[in-house]
Amino acid sequence: MQKVFSRPQALKDKQTHYCPGCGHGIAHRLVAEAVDELGIREEVIGIAPVGCSVIAYDYWNFDCSEAAHGRALAVATAIKRLKPQNIVFTYQGDGDLAAIGTAETIHTANRGENLTVIFINNAVYGMTGGQMAPTTMLGQKTATTVKGRDPTLHGYPLKISELLASLPSVKYIERVSLHNPQEVNKAKKAIKQAFQNQIEGVGFSLVEVLSSCPTYWDMPPVKALDWMKEVMTKEFPLGRIK
Repeated sequence: MQKVFSRPQALKDKQTHYCPGCGHGIAHRLVAEAVDELGIREEVIGIAPVGCSVIAYDYWNFDCSEAAHGRALAVATAIKRLKPQNIVFTYQGDGDLAAIGTAETIHTANRGENLTVIFINNAVYGMTGGQMAPTTMLGQKTATTVKGRDPTLHGYPLKISELLASLPSVKYIERVSLHNPQEVNKAKKAIKQAFQNQIEGVGFSLVEVLSSCPTYWDMPPVKALDWMKEVMTKEFPLGRIK
């Protein structure tokens, strides 16, 4: 029998630590598939900062580096400038990229660094206990918004992709989701495009990936996928932004 589906070479054969229904496992595989299909596994370097994906290097079968919380793009900039022949990407959550790492994100994008960013948006801090993130929805309950996010107290959800798209040096931004197989296929296409842009020297590329966190949303995994489609995609519309 012909084998038509298998584990990507860029993904290790190892059980992950992620919670049931978490989107990180899917996103990891999409990155690995893109790396394999582009033939860049020996050239790619991933940067994993603090967050649920802090040990992503345990799952990807290519070179990775850790970074302090929020500093992934500073580390990526240094590596890319020292090793311009390599394909360097960051894999960051919303708390990392859009909160403690806001300055690094904006200034790296504003400089137009030739990097690829995979931005996982699950609207909550995952690893540290389910606190409000910059992307938490209005009315969404978290460990620090027990009555729901109130715009008069906490502000509105931060749309980092739209903010970055306003910078002239940013070349490509797309928002995708993992709530069903069709959207997963679109997510893979966008991730692959972001890597291709770096290969061609296009400049700064970011893919925002809407992902589920059933644990801190306090939902069964299937309901979490429905919530992504019905709530998250209304606040964070899908598609190419730039």
